[in-house]
Amino acid sequence: MRILQVSAELFPLLKTGGLADVAGALPIALMAAGQDARVLLPGFPAILAGVRDQAPVAEFTAPWGQERFGMRAGRIAIDGAAPILAYVIDAPALYDRPGNPYEDTTREPYGDNHRRFALLGWAAAQLAQGLDPAWQPEVVHAHDWHAGLAPAYLHFAQRAGAPRVGSVFTVHNLAYQGLSAPWNFADLGLPAAAFHMNGLEYHGQVSFMKGGLCFADRLTTVSPTYAREIQTPEQGFGLDGLLRLRGDVLTGILNAVDDQVWNPATDAALVQGYHTPEGRHMAGKARCKAVLQHQLGLAERPEAPLFILVSRLTEQKGLHLVLGGLDTLLAEGGQLALLGSGEAWLEEAFRERAAAAPRSVSVTVGYNETLAHQFFGGGDVTLVPSLFEPCGLTQMYGLKYGSLPLVRRVGGLADTVVDCTLEDMASGDATGFVFDRFDAANYGRALRRAFALYQRAPDWRRVRGNAMRRPADWATAAEQYIAVYRQALESAGT
Repeated sequence: MRILQVSAELFPLLKTGGLADVAGALPIALMAAGQDARVLLPGFPAILAGVRDQAPVAEFTAPWGQERFGMRAGRIAIDGAAPILAYVIDAPALYDRPGNPYEDTTREPYGDNHRRFALLGWAAAQLAQGLDPAWQPEVVHAHDWHAGLAPAYLHFAQRAGAPRVGSVFTVHNLAYQGLSAPWNFADLGLPAAAFHMNGLEYHGQVSFMKGGLCFADRLTTVSPTYAREIQTPEQGFGLDGLLRLRGDVLTGILNAVDDQVWNPATDAALVQGYHTPEGRHMAGKARCKAVLQHQLGLAERPEAPLFILVSRLTEQKGLHLVLGGLDTLLAEGGQLALLGSGEAWLEEAFRERAAAAPRSVSVTVGYNETLAHQFFGGGDVTLVPSLFEPCGLTQMYGLKYGSLPLVRRVGGLADTVVDCTLEDMASGDATGFVFDRFDAANYGRALRRAFALYQRAPDWRRVRGNAMRRPADWATAAEQYIAVYRQALESAGT
């Protein structure tokens, strides 16, 4: 099949979260499975700089009027894998800006985000209708709200007689819906019928997320548990009714880990590689921990369990639980290392704790890919106590690197981490620490379980081995996506 992946970011060129990891790994897995997969990306400077051998494809008119933009094609070189063929929208007036892809330097969303990302979906639809005479997708796979209008454009174009193309929309995080003022609908180039409760209208606003949910032939999300959760009022963010209505075309496909990027045996970011199953192959992890402690200014104590946080600093991630439990963590002899950025009050609160105990708490505000790898390489426990978590890749990296995840039983965390109960330790299934209720008491008990297991070195090594051996390959996920693409093609009548 000819498959066009549409995303706002892609690792290693541009990354603000797990979406980029998925967008970078899935096309490679699809190509390895014999599919003709390409990607479409907005022309952010980092993306334009990373796409090689660019050549113009065509120009096309924006959905809001006479403004014209260019489409370029090139290759994204990936170490150890075939290059990804990429289309890039050349629109510097929209994409070449300070800040991150979605917000300015004051962390305010750009006022014309509706145009910036409508153009992404519109360009996907133009490719589906033959903009590149040398290649035309059979299926368009749109990722998250940024690409949510692609299925809507395809739907209405096909109603007007355009070629039938299958469409798939993946929800990476339902909490971010791409909402915009109703008067911005006029810029989108969609018929009036699209602004309806069974379309883009959401409590009087325009919702890009609803564009994907209403008009795609097939829907997916990033874990089986999250697929069930978003059909409930508690996790549906006001869209649970629509998702229940479309539940027959919704599939939860668990994200995976790119072994070329995340592999402790070959990771160039680590001072020494390591691998399981045998203990003598794990000396590298102890060295990684010692080097990380030194690098962060923490006391170089091998006996102190090192808890790591690599996260966006938002309430969703349960970070107030971590703050509330930090006195207990330190009193038990643990250390905390944090890498991330987000809400100002959380950044300041963690900075204050680091200043008060610099040999036990380290806080690095921002994101650094190399340092993230070193955190997982040196950490003993990865904290992911989220209120909700569609899939989560952080806990998967923790599993892979033997930094046992401590998570809440929700979304993809529930699908990937098995609590250290006696029976699951006996069967070899235990891989971490899991709690249910989103409160300090339940988090605290999970924290104590982590300390208790750490004191029992043979059991700790056994569970760590279980975690590192847990399969998380993209080949399995790719086969599931291919099945969904075939269903989308059947729905599109091809």
